[in-house]
Amino acid sequence: MAEESSALRARVIAAARDLAATGLSPQMSGNVSARQGERILITPSGIAYTALSPDDISEIAMDGEVLAGPHAPSSEWQMHAAIYEAFPEAGGIVHAHSGFATVLAVMKREIPPFHYMVAVAGGRNIRVADYATFGTAELSQNAVAALRGRRACLLAHHGQIAFGETIEAALHLAHEVETLSAQYWRALQIGEPELLSDDEMALNVEKFRTYGRKG
Repeated sequence: MAEESSALRARVIAAARDLAATGLSPQMSGNVSARQGERILITPSGIAYTALSPDDISEIAMDGEVLAGPHAPSSEWQMHAAIYEAFPEAGGIVHAHSGFATVLAVMKREIPPFHYMVAVAGGRNIRVADYATFGTAELSQNAVAALRGRRACLLAHHGQIAFGETIEAALHLAHEVETLSAQYWRALQIGEPELLSDDEMALNVEKFRTYGRKG
């Protein structure tokens, strides 16, 4: 179990460092977590990702009780816990303040079905969760509501959040959301793009359920 926990902590750190290295989330913004049974391994608050070691990762219970780690957990631990409780399939979560996704979130503009890849998030659109102060139960509830039937959403005046069966899947989806946000923003500079139909998006959502899986 200790070896398994150490490996999972290393994967949390790898995802967090990707946020910084790729610019998906500037400086120390954003946070990463993984579910381990009824516990959460999450990046600590206020520590540079490049300086993290496995022992720095905070281990908390679903109610926020700190079980291990020398630092306070991310201020957004409630949002992570709420998503894990609402979506049993979630094994990893990535929250980022990525540039184009944040622009759309500030404008409270969801990502509509302008491109078939929008379906990668699980539905016909990528919604915007209502605004609430960061680190609050209200924000957690708003995020869960926007994620119903989805695996990613924008957070009004804040950024984006994505979950997956693994940390790596969540990170990949967060990058996809940022790419789609950039493409949609650029399309808007020309005009309002034509949108794909609900039937077409339903077909794409179904195709993504098995995309990349063997057999």
